[in-house]
Amino acid sequence: MPVDRWIPRRRVDLPTARAALWTLRALRRARRDLARDGLEGARVAPPPALPAEARRGVLAVLRRQPNSCLERALVLQRWDASHGAGADVVIGVQGPGEGFEAHAWLESMPDRPSEAFREIHRLPAPAE
Repeated sequence: MPVDRWIPRRRVDLPTARAALWTLRALRRARRDLARDGLEGARVAPPPALPAEARRGVLAVLRRQPNSCLERALVLQRWDASHGAGADVVIGVQGPGEGFEAHAWLESMPDRPSEAFREIHRLPAPAE
């Protein structure tokens, strides 16, 4: 492997590993609850008491595991709310007809979708 392509990796500490494990379980539960009970029945259990820096474990799992934008937003919403930064999940749609598309995101995310999406539903952050 060429030296210029080598990227050192940080060691995974215990809190990050625990956050990753919680994320796997939270994704599974969110997927199951959404399929069975719809949006109103989707519940994500709070994460264990972990430092906010362990969020990198959450993000690593979300990047590597298949998930929908809604599942991802629900999991991140619960993690962030547990660390004092709760934000609403916003569900929006764009375009009628063949250009129809739906998307979910956290209101606080810097990479929110463009103004082309019109908000149709909002899930408030859970109270911690």
